[in-house]
Amino acid sequence: MSHAPEPTASLEVALAHASRLLATDPALAGEQATEILRVVGSHPMALLLLGASHTARGNASQATEILAPLAQAQPQWAMAQYELGLALGRAGRGDEAVAALHRAVALKPDLPQAWLVLADHLRAIDDVAGADAAYAAHIKFSTRDPRLLAAATALYENRIPEAETLLRQHLKQVPTDVPAIRMLAEVAARLGRNEDAEHLLERCLELAPSFHAARQNYALVLHRSNKPAEALVQIETLLKLEPANPSYRNLKAVVLCRTGDYSPAIELYADILAEYPQHPKIWLSYGHALKTAGFQDRAIDAYRKSITLDPGFGEAYWSLANLKTFQFSADEVQTMRLQLQRADLDTEHRYHLEFALGKALEDNSDYAESFQHYLEGNALRLAKVPYKADDTSARVRRSKQVYTREFFGQRADFGSDAPDPIFIVGLPRAGSTLLEQILSSHSAVEGTMELPEIISTARMLRQQGSSDQATSDHATPYHDVLATLDAKAVRELGEHYIERTRIHRKTGAPFFIDKMPNNFAHIGLIHLALPKAKIIDARRHPLACCFSGFKQHFARGQNFSYNLDDLGRYYRDYVELMAHFDTVLPGRIHRVIYETMVDDTEAEVRRLLDYCGLPFEAQCLRFFENERPVRTASSEQVRKPIYREGIDHWRHFDAWLGPLKAALGPVLDAYPGVPEFAAGDDSLT
Repeated sequence: MSHAPEPTASLEVALAHASRLLATDPALAGEQATEILRVVGSHPMALLLLGASHTARGNASQATEILAPLAQAQPQWAMAQYELGLALGRAGRGDEAVAALHRAVALKPDLPQAWLVLADHLRAIDDVAGADAAYAAHIKFSTRDPRLLAAATALYENRIPEAETLLRQHLKQVPTDVPAIRMLAEVAARLGRNEDAEHLLERCLELAPSFHAARQNYALVLHRSNKPAEALVQIETLLKLEPANPSYRNLKAVVLCRTGDYSPAIELYADILAEYPQHPKIWLSYGHALKTAGFQDRAIDAYRKSITLDPGFGEAYWSLANLKTFQFSADEVQTMRLQLQRADLDTEHRYHLEFALGKALEDNSDYAESFQHYLEGNALRLAKVPYKADDTSARVRRSKQVYTREFFGQRADFGSDAPDPIFIVGLPRAGSTLLEQILSSHSAVEGTMELPEIISTARMLRQQGSSDQATSDHATPYHDVLATLDAKAVRELGEHYIERTRIHRKTGAPFFIDKMPNNFAHIGLIHLALPKAKIIDARRHPLACCFSGFKQHFARGQNFSYNLDDLGRYYRDYVELMAHFDTVLPGRIHRVIYETMVDDTEAEVRRLLDYCGLPFEAQCLRFFENERPVRTASSEQVRKPIYREGIDHWRHFDAWLGPLKAALGPVLDAYPGVPEFAAGDDSLT
């Protein structure tokens, strides 16, 4: 009688037992696997279990020593690749982990945990598109409920309306289905409905506090909704559970940069780069943090590392150009030209390269070709972010109709008593960063950054007035909603602003600066909610200001700047609206003419400080010694003394600025005064 099958049966039982132990007692699972290997020799599954047990116990190096040879010997075994990827990630070898995980999901796509771990790695290296696709795959393959499978598949294949319909139908029947709620939140996030996503994820975590994937999504949505303090709470909760998770650490670095905490963010990026040294996007993020914190040489090195890793990485070239004080070498100029000749170059890389090459050629005094590259970069960018000048003009007209002398007179006692904020408004590239640097050199004033809180408040009011059109550009003008609020509600708006901006204040200074330039469109809201705040209008010659904006690739929010006619019309609308507020709120806004500040700096600084109610301090004239972080395109320029050379630099391009001059019209001739047409309609005041 043969007993040959008995050892096989015993082996299978032993392996199954070790596998079950892995989740609850990895040390005992490792002992079981070791015993199996002693009895039967080099057995693949036993080796896998032994390696996995080391990973679970925090012995990542020992795990990789076992799993790397196993994965090489079993190249078609998805689980061996997955466990190797897991161990490599825990060992801080991120690039190798990504490669192993890619192999795992290629061999066996229905490995939901592999997709999730891969997504975390991709998020850590700023591969947002790859991470989103991996998260979607995780959702699809982790869904076992046949009722949800169709919705998960639709989400994975980016058929968003279909996914939303299926999920809403399902949740009507099963309203507490946590995976379905998380999937619907993902749908909302993809549609830009961050507030809906936020509420859905809150519900998710209320039902399942240990649902870590939902908590990570929640932190990301909070960050996108400009709630950094709340996002950090969620990230810290996740990091307590998994301190080495690369995605959590990257998101924390991103949020810390948002709050102005650059030193810990730089440390986080450096640690991440030790694990993922071959990824240009994370080198770029590292460079941005270094630049903002004032480490220009290190930032240049980081940007150049990005280019070394990816010679067609347009944003890295533009980041060098955007330092403004950096000059490209002849070899770098030639490299940019060669990259632009590539037929396979992505549009985003292309327009960044066009802007960067325009700057390089401008520095070389080749103005004609420089302008052509600026023109092409702007055209490519505008195609991505369309802009309607008529909509801006309509909003200006509506503001003038709502915000009259009578309107403010009837609400003279409205708003918060907080005197803390100093708003600097105007157009980008008008000198607002210089004014911020001067004021923040005063002992009583802290510079923060371009804070989005006022714009967020305007959006909230618009949604409040048109909840059924919350995502539409044609929703009820928020000014009309503001006009319906009573004194208590308006005071709460001001107090909400003060509370929301507290996270950006680090020094304890009594006053702080919010230099979001686009806030000029919201002066009615600012004055009503924060009547004791100061408002400073930074104004620069229209051709100098507008063409400087045309040369600038803005990451977001300045879609008017990619066409000369749009720029001229936007500048006119700005002047018209500011003239209106000068009429209905005389003396409320302090205007600084950039050219006057350059010509007679001390007198203008004294005027500025007088307006703010601050005593003169000599260090305000030595603003270039201020080492505070500066996030804008002028970050390196304001670290140097004022110089006149840039004032008339636009004249090198004068021959090509006809469309801009035509669009500016009487505003151009009247500068620095205001033409009659922009003085406001007396019938409205």
